[in-house]
Amino acid sequence: MTANPRRQLRPTDVKRLNRTWRRNTEGRLALILESVTGPFNIGSIFRTAAAFGVERVWLAGNATPPTNPKAQKTALGTDRLVAWEEPVPVLEAVRAAKEDGFAVVAVELTGDAVPLFEAKLGGDVCLVVGSEDHGCSPALLEAADGVCYIPQVGRVGSFNVAVAAAIAVAEARRQEWSGKVPPEE
Repeated sequence: MTANPRRQLRPTDVKRLNRTWRRNTEGRLALILESVTGPFNIGSIFRTAAAFGVERVWLAGNATPPTNPKAQKTALGTDRLVAWEEPVPVLEAVRAAKEDGFAVVAVELTGDAVPLFEAKLGGDVCLVVGSEDHGCSPALLEAADGVCYIPQVGRVGSFNVAVAAAIAVAEARRQEWSGKVPPEE
């Protein structure tokens, strides 16, 4: 009798699967959060960052740190798994990311933005999301190496910032993994 292949994986199996994907991942990912102030958004972004192997998060402007008690509720301790920097002016964060070898790509609606799935997100990339109300600042957009947007077909004009960050990070990993043989268990 064969085991049901659709059964949920046990924790040991999940760890093994994640370890195999981690070994098959070469690109470095980072984030800049420009003036993202909602603590629940911050916690959610850190949880996504930890799940997708983001190595560093630069907080910029008046971004809320993940140590905020409300951020902790959604981060569930994952902020300990991702290196992060205290808030600095956004251009300092961009400069630090570039000095660390990252291409900086903002997720924003601009006249020259390309759809997310067409953006070149391979290699070492630092994605930027902006504040909940105003998005990325003009100074950041000018300093970024590229800009992309998330195509939408519904009647709502934008995503929650934590959801947008998750979509962008997932797409960066998808591009890296596309065409690779799935890891063996």
